[in-house]
Amino acid sequence: MADEGEDLSKMSFEQALKALEDVVRQLEGGEVPLDESIDLYERGEKLRKHCQARLDTAQARIEKIVQGPDGRAAGAEPFDAE
Repeated sequence: MADEGEDLSKMSFEQALKALEDVVRQLEGGEVPLDESIDLYERGEKLRKHCQARLDTAQARIEKIVQGPDGRAAGAEPFDAE
């Protein structure tokens, strides 16, 4: 588990998803000792939450796409803009 000290907030969605897939693969393999399995599970849950937050942010940004008078996308505004 070389990546366990890595700051999740700096990971892209793709990096976090790959790390989560690696955790799942290790757990499903059944070759990991119990204590390490628990640590892996906890890391997996943090990675899952990180991925979900990134997806939620992307969805919010998409929902903020501005439509022009013709109904076509005319640009976007930051999702936190009022």
